[in-house]
Amino acid sequence: MKNLDLLTIGRSSIDLYSQDIGADFIDIKGFNAFVGGSPLNIAVGAGRLGLKVALLTGVGQDKTGDFILNFLNKEKIVTDYIPRIPGARTSAVILGIEPPDRFPLVFYRDNCADIQITMDHVAAADVGQFKVVQVSGNAMSKEPSRSAIFYAVEQGYDKDVPVILDIDFRADQWTDIRSFGLMVRAILPKVTIAIGTEEEVLAATLQDINDVVIEHQQVSAPKVKGNLEASVKQILNAGVKVLIVKKGSKGVTIYAAGNEPQDVPGYPVDVLNVLGAGDAFAGGFIYGFVQGWSISKACRLGNACGALVVQRPGCANDMPTLSEVMQLIEERGGLTD
Repeated sequence: MKNLDLLTIGRSSIDLYSQDIGADFIDIKGFNAFVGGSPLNIAVGAGRLGLKVALLTGVGQDKTGDFILNFLNKEKIVTDYIPRIPGARTSAVILGIEPPDRFPLVFYRDNCADIQITMDHVAAADVGQFKVVQVSGNAMSKEPSRSAIFYAVEQGYDKDVPVILDIDFRADQWTDIRSFGLMVRAILPKVTIAIGTEEEVLAATLQDINDVVIEHQQVSAPKVKGNLEASVKQILNAGVKVLIVKKGSKGVTIYAAGNEPQDVPGYPVDVLNVLGAGDAFAGGFIYGFVQGWSISKACRLGNACGALVVQRPGCANDMPTLSEVMQLIEERGGLTD
């Protein structure tokens, strides 16, 4: 009998988001303090929907770490497996919000605690006690976190725990961005479901560094050139069972070897802040997956979660509850399978 529904593994941070919506970054007068990091966001998103969730990340022995742990404890996220890393700093992010399409992002990750989680930390969490384990591609940018992710995926595979990979491409976190794809492709044979944007799928098969362009310091939304169909085929051939490609307001497309692609429509809304939408989708999708829903039905719920979050300024802080999500879904025609 599994004791917990979900273990998410990877980055966590304090996020300082502009209070001056629409202002150029140089004109920002103040910031709101939120929490973030893709795995943390996913943990909170799934937890607010009703799953029992634990997060494995690293925080420093500092007040910023206290800030993150306090938030997680209030959200009833299991923090037992989060080490305080001596001599390291809790990660930080600063974000400008310039709707509809500019969200400049600055990472502060020098000597960061979350990249220093180890295989021992994974062993202590005991992957086998969970129904699902979710890992982040960004957590493989440096050691020892890289080995921790590989070990967690291997443990999930060996213990028949489904592994969900959020491809999660952050170009500025890699010494050579082509190595991002090498790491992703190396773990795909033991991954059950991979989730990523079109750009992240292209990045996972990148051969030419000049095919990645970052404008307005939008690190989380680079432009990536390439052939999406060929990239999807390469990822499926690597061994992952299902690939879900996120397409913003258009929803997602589900790819599985031997099956025709399946489009799952989204929920077009007015956008305030796109950051966190993909994590909200993942939290919603994992909730449906744990309930035993079909992939398409779980994606429908995930799309609704993403649509709600893009209308709000924060990420983890603004993840929706199940009642909020179901209200949106009912207003737009119900949850179809």
